[in-house]
Amino acid sequence: MRSLNLDQLRTLMEVIELRSFSAAARQLNLTQPAVSLQIRELEQRFGVPLVERMGKTVHATTPGRELVEHAQRIFRECETAAAAMRRFHRGWVGRVHVGTTLTALTYALPPILRRLHQDHPGIEIVITNMTTRDSVENVIQNAIDLALVTLPVDDSHLRVTPLRPETLVAILPDSTPDIPDAVTPEYAASQPLVLEKPRGAVSALVQRWLSKQLPLARTPMHIATVEAMKGIVSLGLGMSIIPDVAAVEPIPNAVVRPLNPSVPCTLALIEHRSKPNDPALEIVRNALLGLRTGPYAPADA
Repeated sequence: MRSLNLDQLRTLMEVIELRSFSAAARQLNLTQPAVSLQIRELEQRFGVPLVERMGKTVHATTPGRELVEHAQRIFRECETAAAAMRRFHRGWVGRVHVGTTLTALTYALPPILRRLHQDHPGIEIVITNMTTRDSVENVIQNAIDLALVTLPVDDSHLRVTPLRPETLVAILPDSTPDIPDAVTPEYAASQPLVLEKPRGAVSALVQRWLSKQLPLARTPMHIATVEAMKGIVSLGLGMSIIPDVAAVEPIPNAVVRPLNPSVPCTLALIEHRSKPNDPALEIVRNALLGLRTGPYAPADA
């Protein structure tokens, strides 16, 4: 069977939408006999009537309605293909989907994304904030291309590249009496705690650090974002434990203390070991690997 004629499908769609051969001819800038011929050829091709006249009005038959539904999907796919080719014509290089922890998105990624956008406008970068656990699952399933995560991560499917060593620190209201030089699990357990939601990687590290003090005498507040946690500490409502990168800038009405014993929370880049390489992916990967050098820049730098 020869290929479908898209012009004939378009004509059928117009005839049925406008309910008129003459109106469809005007819309398509064709003669009415040409429109009639295209519909007749379609009907001969499939061996079924596609339209029927009721007075001066044209209606679709049941086969005609179903063919129009298929035609609409065909034209949507055609437009998607054409849009993709237009992007390549304009210099589009590719699309890279990056998962990231909220901390990395807030404190590490902004200058990198700005440079990528300026230097490589042909790369479409999609950023999704997700926990380390979710990033690992999505990279393994090939739902995302790269991810910034908090170590430890151990999976044979993944290539894991540590980027920069970070550590957790305690932040406390400056009104807290007798703040120690370093915060121990015993001291932390005696304070009202403001912690990351349980599914996060930092939360798991904190729980491990506090393990000998569990169950806690007071139920911690669980907050979704580091910035919100800092805000609650600034209000004097409790102590929090956050990555040191989130405490580089002064926090109003709060003091920062190291943990004893210390808790590393290294930032790392992960990708699937079997991920095929392409120019866009390589450019974005190399930009993220640049996090191995230099201090964090403020988000508005």
